Amino acid sequence: MPIFEYICQECDHQFEALVYGKEKAACPKCHGRKLSPQLSVFAVAAKGPSSPAATAGPCGSCGDPRGPGACAMRDMD
Repeated sequence: MPIFEYICQECDHQFEALVYGKEKAACPKCHGRKLSPQLSVFAVAAKGPSSPAATAGPCGSCGDPRGPGACAMRDMD
């Protein structure tokens, strides 16, 4: 399940969305479908005896310290 980052061209809202199969993403704020895809940033955590467990950093879209996808969480109210 890939996670894509978008900016809505109708309301300028930046968000991340899980996209399944041939589904099309929609803005969670205005439900618009005119979206500009953004370059996604991802992190890889490695666990093993030679490297400590990596922790998730801030959201790549907005810098929210709660981690990736957090910027979309606050708008789900």
